[in-house]
Amino acid sequence: MADQRVLTVPGRFDQLARISDFVTKAARDSGFGEDDVFHIQMAVDEACANIVEHSYGPARSGDILLVCLCGPIEDFQIEIMDQGLPFEPESIPLPQVDSGNFDLDSLQVGGLGLYFMRKLMDEVSFDFDTRGNRLKMVKRRSQ
Repeated sequence: MADQRVLTVPGRFDQLARISDFVTKAARDSGFGEDDVFHIQMAVDEACANIVEHSYGPARSGDILLVCLCGPIEDFQIEIMDQGLPFEPESIPLPQVDSGNFDLDSLQVGGLGLYFMRKLMDEVSFDFDTRGNRLKMVKRRSQ
């Protein structure tokens, strides 16, 4: 049976380690292997750093709410919610890194966090409405 765990933190960079500890423990407690735990942790870190930097920015402040469904389940689910500025994920150009012929110095700023979230997780979806911004990510158990 799934267990719901909730963490609310101020939307600041100094809270990223606390978020990382929370999601890492939840993923491990769900029985995910270290590679999957690392992928989950990296994707959540990217998402929360983007919230702090872009959604809230220096002129705005607010909380980040994380809700994990964990336990002996096949899919690890995490929802991340904030009250910052929304954005259009489809408007962010994804970097051309899959070809194998790329130069890190020539990559454009922006889009890498979203790219990593989509590569590391099995599902990534966004919802923006009057209640705020909601990011849902799912990691399926490796076979």
